[in-house]
Amino acid sequence: MKRAIRIGAGEALVLTANRLLDGLIVWRDASGSWQRSIAHAAILSPEEYESALDAAIKSAHNDGVVGVYEVVVRPGAIAAPVSVRERIRAFGPTVHPQFATELNA
Repeated sequence: MKRAIRIGAGEALVLTANRLLDGLIVWRDASGSWQRSIAHAAILSPEEYESALDAAIKSAHNDGVVGVYEVVVRPGAIAAPVSVRERIRAFGPTVHPQFATELNA
């Protein structure tokens, strides 16, 4: 069963998961590979995300990821997740800058 999502005007979607090897958060790029930085995530329109999500779920085992799902973002130079939870997942903990995720990783 797919999650109910709300996409506002000017918003899009990206795909995320956790890497099985080390539990790190990863983002799916335009070629279907998983990257550590949201800066590399493919921006998907509401019309195209379902087929991309289905493909990502089907290949998750072979890709070494688990928990694939979509995240609503505001497109830009770097996609900005709409929810606080997803901003923390994308950019790191809020406790200290030394723990933040590097955007070029």
